[in-house]
Amino acid sequence: MSQMETRILEVLASKEYRPVVAADLAKMLRVTKKGMAEFRLALENIAAAGKIRVGKKDRIRLKSSAGLISGIVKKISSGAAFVIASEKVPELKGGDIYISPRDVRDAQTGDEVLVRLTTARRSGGQRSGIIEKVVERASNVFVGTYFERGGQGFVRVDGTVFLDPIHVGDPGARGALPEDKVVVEMLRFPSQSRAGEGVLTEVLGKRGDPGIDTLTVIHSLGLPSEFTEDALEEARIEAENFNEENLSGRRDLTHDTIITIDPIDARDFDDAISLTRSDDGHWHLGVHIADVSHFVRPDSALDREARNRGTSVYLPRHVIPMLPEVISNGLASLQQGQVRYTKSVFIEFDAEGMVQGCEVANTAIKVTRRFAYEDVMPIIRNPKQSVPGVTAKVRHLLEAMFELAMLLRRRRFGLGALEMGVPEIEIDFDTQGVVTGAHERHHDESHEIIEEFMLAANIAVAKLLAYKDVPFLRRVHGDPDYLKLKNFQEFCSGLGYELENFQSRQEIQQLIRDVAGKPEQRAINFGLLRSMRQAEYSPEMMGHYALNEQDYCHFTSPIRRYPDLTVHRLIGAIADRRAPVSEEYGELLLQGKHCSNTERRAEKAERELIRIKLLRYMSQHVGEEMDAIITGVENFGLFCQGVSIPAEGLVHSTALSDDFYLFDPVHRTLIGQKTKREFRLGQQIRVLIANVDIDRRQLDLRIVNGKTPPDRSGDNKPKKRPQQPKESSARHQPDLKRPRPKRRKTR
Repeated sequence: MSQMETRILEVLASKEYRPVVAADLAKMLRVTKKGMAEFRLALENIAAAGKIRVGKKDRIRLKSSAGLISGIVKKISSGAAFVIASEKVPELKGGDIYISPRDVRDAQTGDEVLVRLTTARRSGGQRSGIIEKVVERASNVFVGTYFERGGQGFVRVDGTVFLDPIHVGDPGARGALPEDKVVVEMLRFPSQSRAGEGVLTEVLGKRGDPGIDTLTVIHSLGLPSEFTEDALEEARIEAENFNEENLSGRRDLTHDTIITIDPIDARDFDDAISLTRSDDGHWHLGVHIADVSHFVRPDSALDREARNRGTSVYLPRHVIPMLPEVISNGLASLQQGQVRYTKSVFIEFDAEGMVQGCEVANTAIKVTRRFAYEDVMPIIRNPKQSVPGVTAKVRHLLEAMFELAMLLRRRRFGLGALEMGVPEIEIDFDTQGVVTGAHERHHDESHEIIEEFMLAANIAVAKLLAYKDVPFLRRVHGDPDYLKLKNFQEFCSGLGYELENFQSRQEIQQLIRDVAGKPEQRAINFGLLRSMRQAEYSPEMMGHYALNEQDYCHFTSPIRRYPDLTVHRLIGAIADRRAPVSEEYGELLLQGKHCSNTERRAEKAERELIRIKLLRYMSQHVGEEMDAIITGVENFGLFCQGVSIPAEGLVHSTALSDDFYLFDPVHRTLIGQKTKREFRLGQQIRVLIANVDIDRRQLDLRIVNGKTPPDRSGDNKPKKRPQQPKESSARHQPDLKRPRPKRRKTR
């Protein structure tokens, strides 16, 4: 171990150390400019040795402390908390650590803490502990509603992270008025013995006004907003210098028949397809991806901005791009009829869909025709019907694409790939941006065509880089934990579905097919997702469990994902027959962690805003009835999702007043002691919208007359029930985080 590595570890181990980013750590160590190379190398060596961890904000800390367990806090309404260990701890046997209210101190949900185990055990043997130190706050900035009391200003923070208001000093700071949405930065976090204190830093606007919900999510999650002036200036210069006639060093494909297929409202187009078939029956697929690396060079202002953002963020009616729009929607976007630079992957398949060869090239294309998903299948299904602007060559290309994609899809699932069918929720708006409803987005074969070709390109590129022994940011999906899969097997059995070999991908996929369209479909798909690990970015060779592939990466969306951009740079060098220059392994580990975190932040932001929009819509329907499906069963009640409006709410156990219900955790069922009535996952019930609290993100439901309705095939929109009470059925609704599927372009 070098002297610099020893110095770094000594600082990280000191009691006074608070996690900081690498640049601040270098300052603490008084590293000079000449010593930065040695510092970075030492940090990479320590990371590669597994001695440090990188937190959500790229802050560095030791992986463990003697006698203490690192983990993430999840508080509950009683003031107690559970800590989910960050690493495997034998003493816990896979369980969480219970923290009593007096031992939580000022830790909040999402904080990373160090816990000391005590000798106390709860019923069932669960270990208890004491929080010794908050290592890193989940956030210091929160959004809430301002109000005044007793001549002082207070903020009710959104959600349930703080049960009591936060004091922000004298009234009217920054011109805030009661009922304004404001941003507050914490000065002192609340604990059981003292109130919280903060400073009001920004007034967003009147609660409920148009656009305020979006600003609330952006500020509460710390999403980036404006680009730096340096980055914008670089983008302008790239726009001025772009010359579509200069194809030097590129293979000219501008006369080939090439198409794009994207959502009808897409603004940037980053992938295009060409396909031919030779006399020997082999397929020759061309996947052409926007060459963002031509415009965004390593260590430039644009690159630093993109690396920091990690990903574009897609919110309802609002996008926060990773790159300035002059690039993302202009120079790099594969628009119809425009010459654009691309990175192309050419894959040869035999008649059975087996890969026979792969080549990469720096290319230039001109898209022949842009299609929306909705346009594609009617053309393929009606080959004799004339469509304006669709030539015979384009029609033939679409038909060939469909044939090859379905061949690849059958082959992929035959080899053990998994597909978990949990639909996305899409909000419906009127022309003024007011929510008029919501629906689940369902994909047809046109989406599957593009999905198969993007997967093929990602796999081909990853295999090429692995063959050349080039370190790169992989898209990895680790094997699921044995115990979690075993629990999933028992869960399925409780619903009446036997999964004999729960470690068999083929059996799991068959189960998914078996439940398609049935009441248990959503429950089993969610149960499967909960048993899986999260996919992430890493240079480690962990493979991709769901795809059943050893080598996989993200290459096809460099406009909106930074890992794709890093892979493009490597592929560009290979295409030019140059030796690709990759980051050091330790740097790739840090970069992968950062990109994984920004991706999860973006997904959380989208889920949060969708939830707010749905709650705002449901607040107009309090007192009405609707049909719902039970999507979660816990000891405290039933999570239900509306059939016509996919908003999720809670029927708290206190609202089940007709009997005392016991919770069966294996079969995920609530069973009445006297009536023996059961509430189970996937069951359809009739509920009353009892109360909506948008700020706390709560939708309280009640079962209508204690009855379960028959299956309905007619109109399921909420029905008026004017004389029902509207008070809340529960003071607190636990935040049940559920995985969700990615949008079409997140492959």
